[in-house]
Amino acid sequence: MNEFINNLKGDKGIWALVFLLALISFMPVYSASTNLVYVIGKGSTLGYLVKHLGHLFLGFCIIYFVHKMPYHYTKALSMLLMPLVVVLLIYTMFQGTTIGGANASRWISIPFVGLSFQTSSLAFIVLMVYVAKYLAKIKEKEFTFKSSLIELWMPVFLVLILILPANFSTTALIFAMVCMLVFIGQYPIKYLAAIIGAGIVMLTLFIVMAKAFPDAMPNRVKTWESRIERFSSNKTDEDNYQIDKAKIAIASGRIYGLGPGKSVQKNFLPQSSSDFIYAIIVEEYGLIGGLGILFVYMLLFFRFIVCAHKASSFYGKLLIIGLGFPIIFQALINMGVAVELLPVTGQTLPLISSGGTSIWMTCAAIGVILSVSKKDEEVAADLQESEKRNEALQRIIDKEIELEDEREDEQKELKKESSKNPLEPILNQ
Repeated sequence: MNEFINNLKGDKGIWALVFLLALISFMPVYSASTNLVYVIGKGSTLGYLVKHLGHLFLGFCIIYFVHKMPYHYTKALSMLLMPLVVVLLIYTMFQGTTIGGANASRWISIPFVGLSFQTSSLAFIVLMVYVAKYLAKIKEKEFTFKSSLIELWMPVFLVLILILPANFSTTALIFAMVCMLVFIGQYPIKYLAAIIGAGIVMLTLFIVMAKAFPDAMPNRVKTWESRIERFSSNKTDEDNYQIDKAKIAIASGRIYGLGPGKSVQKNFLPQSSSDFIYAIIVEEYGLIGGLGILFVYMLLFFRFIVCAHKASSFYGKLLIIGLGFPIIFQALINMGVAVELLPVTGQTLPLISSGGTSIWMTCAAIGVILSVSKKDEEVAADLQESEKRNEALQRIIDKEIELEDEREDEQKELKKESSKNPLEPILNQ
């Protein structure tokens, strides 16, 4: 075990917080899975716990292998994966809208293994790495707005357009995170303002087209409208069901909670183990548990900031910001939905909610971040080793100089003695 821990490179604080979030997730997922078992009549609670453990185990394997890879390799990987992401997103749009009888327009089924995969999660990571690569490339060279439109914004808008029909919340989150990264990457503000304006115009045109041709994207615009209307009014209808149950769960938790596994609303919340798991946590562990989860995410956010500040390259700083900050914002969005600060978005709680794709993609992002911090540690270790070698060499040189001075002093003493009595050698004979 000690050898394994010693092989974990990168920021130890991030490692510890990620392990902590993974450990925290077991009890809420195990407790919330009773909804699927006893209400829906699907599987067993132990089966869901083992499945979640398998997702986390594979996720940590992803972190381990990704963090061993030099982070500058991600530049080439983003270029290679971008066309694949576009193809997968196009396939996702046309592969059908149901998996197992449920709406799954944002998922694809993986043949032969019986798993489903959310392509927008992979697109998010690849796109952020691609944007970071471009910003690092233009930092020290002149570029024009036209060239950035082709190299930067065309791939960004292509990915967003392909995700938008099925998942507006993810599209909005990706666009916001890209704009944040571009702003931090010192992209001219006047160009960024023009892009944001163009994005608003394109979204407006999309909504108008969707309303004009509702059969092209059934139920999607209507879903957005109902969620926004529900959020902005107190009208009671069927769409209010989940958020109302989440609010009841949070109110029932009070300060100390009902206790582990004692949630009542988990039997009524359809997404109790994924989208609304934060409400179950607050119901079982109270306000203390809810604030504790928030505190852990804030600590992780702080470690991301520290690692970004310490990163030795501009590309490394952008990678940490582009991949780390969205994890924290996604967590805040999930919590905000549970307490009705935000309309329902479908964003999971990173590393805590059940679900393979969310865990694996979050782990891949954390692996890249650890690779950046590992590189900085290696540079610092090399500098420290170099300083030690220089100090050792200087001690050897100083010792040799000291010995040489001693020899010279001895020779001088001998000369002085021989000059005092030049006949002494003859008398001694």
